[in-house]
Amino acid sequence: MGSLQHLLNRPISVPFSPNLKHRRSFFAHSCLNLDVHATDSVKPKTHLKSGEVMEMEGKVLVGTYARNPVVISSGKGCKLYDPEGREYLDCTSGIAVNALGHGDTDWVKAVVEQANLLTHVSNVFYSVPQVELARRLVACSFADRVFFSNSGTEANEAAIKFARKYQRFTNPDEKQQATEFISFSNSFHGRTMGALALTSKENYRFPFEPVMPGVNFLEYGDVQAATELIKSGRIAAVFVEPIQGEGGIYSATKEFLQSLRSACDDAGSLLVFDEVQCGLGRTGYLWAHEAYDVVPDIMTLAKPLAGGLPIGASLVSEKVAAAIKYGDHGSTFAGGPLVCNAAIAVLDKISKPDFLASVSKKGEYFKELIMHKLGGNPHVREVRGFGLIIGIELDVSASPLVDACRDSGLLILTAGKGNVVRLVPPLIISEQELERAAEIMLECLPALDKTN
Repeated sequence: MGSLQHLLNRPISVPFSPNLKHRRSFFAHSCLNLDVHATDSVKPKTHLKSGEVMEMEGKVLVGTYARNPVVISSGKGCKLYDPEGREYLDCTSGIAVNALGHGDTDWVKAVVEQANLLTHVSNVFYSVPQVELARRLVACSFADRVFFSNSGTEANEAAIKFARKYQRFTNPDEKQQATEFISFSNSFHGRTMGALALTSKENYRFPFEPVMPGVNFLEYGDVQAATELIKSGRIAAVFVEPIQGEGGIYSATKEFLQSLRSACDDAGSLLVFDEVQCGLGRTGYLWAHEAYDVVPDIMTLAKPLAGGLPIGASLVSEKVAAAIKYGDHGSTFAGGPLVCNAAIAVLDKISKPDFLASVSKKGEYFKELIMHKLGGNPHVREVRGFGLIIGIELDVSASPLVDACRDSGLLILTAGKGNVVRLVPPLIISEQELERAAEIMLECLPALDKTN
């Protein structure tokens, strides 16, 4: 441990591009298995070893996940620890969920206080945290009303139902109702049957077909094709991610989103922005669509909203809400006091202008750092995204790099067709930690040559 500590404390001067605002020294971090241990305050509480947990999982859980061979037992800030106390720098944040990192003190306080007060009452009754969270979401967004659910896929299911009901409500005498939907290439909207039907990857849909009919897949960014189809009068709603996460970190253009808005207005179709992954501060804007100066009729949220507790939300305009009546939709668990109080703590922090400004600054710094350090590698095709949702497209599978980084103490994700490295760290990550992440990725790049 002593030699490692000496290595980590030794500064290495690295030349930066002129665009980088800060010239720093950062810590050497080799692409090797490092014996890093947790501090006492975050030591794992389990007596089971990692191997025992993985063996047990294989016997008792349905095999729906191709898991990384890591057991996570505790975390603090941007660090995670396994049962043996090994430390990992987390650039996954639970797939863009833990925006405030792990164990944020205000979040913990909100959860503990509410757990001691009231956890669940169902939606048969009113509860203060639910109404307060909805009030705050309305106040800081385009929306007039909120429907709470338990996940991103449920938020999109609600949006599907709301869009169909809106068309029947506004055009009751139409013999041929607008019931179809538009979705786009590389889209991901969830895994339940309606949201799955809107998800472009055939391998996600094929085992469960027939899924919901009436979904038209168009090329992401194709203004002409979308405009023409919307004009047909058959489209109840257009579902689009301003920034595609699972699909490979592709950002929409302003022209594309504005054309969708205009065509939907002309035809009476609804425009739905899926901000489950890219919303709530991830881009440096509170809502990703703010960067495009386009307002949707419905926006779906989920991942970061409650800091790790399950929640989804469908934010809607008054014209959409007017079509929804008692009994049209519902959920037993959705919007419970515990999860809503946790979400209030998250929203209060992320919505502050200085917090959002810090995300923009760190995102720009991280992207330029990656381009400077990794951009010259022949396997790196493009670095894209903004804020702290960044994709590194490779000309080979990203899995060897992901595996090598994990073995060196850095957790990252893949996206797209498996050839994109997805970086969605906690929004609280420091520049020093971003530098460390970039250095580990640089040191681990040779893994791409060995495996591919």
